[in-house]
Amino acid sequence: MAKGIKQAKNLDAAGLKFAIVVSRFNEELTRQLANDASRCLEENGAKTTDIELFQVPGAYEIPVVINELAKGGKYDALIALGVVVEGETPHAQMIGDSTGIALLDIAREHGVPVINEIVGTRSWEQAVARCTSSRTSRGWYAAEAAIETANVLKQIKESHE
Repeated sequence: MAKGIKQAKNLDAAGLKFAIVVSRFNEELTRQLANDASRCLEENGAKTTDIELFQVPGAYEIPVVINELAKGGKYDALIALGVVVEGETPHAQMIGDSTGIALLDIAREHGVPVINEIVGTRSWEQAVARCTSSRTSRGWYAAEAAIETANVLKQIKESHE
């Protein structure tokens, strides 16, 4: 194996700080995503005081809040949660594309993991399937990705010291 690469994922969230920005639109699903993400972080060692939750009206408002949080440098990872269900117009595609690009740009600019789980689906049934199954929900996945990516960045920074 190449030097410095660890195969096992590190899901130790102890000592890490997280922010979750969640859309209020489609709240019955986004609330579940946020609950699953918080529970995953806590079950992997994060203190409840190291997890902050911010609610915004819709998915389109998530990037501006994530950007402000990233600028502050307080968090080891940021999690974006929302649900966008396709309708009769291309509005859902526009939201998915524009928020995805914005969140990637924020992560690169500020050097902090931004986990994008703005769930885009073609139907309400698909959204329910992706958002309400606890340990296999996209909220749980987002938290695991946040922990693992924060630990990889921590490892890289420590190797530079």
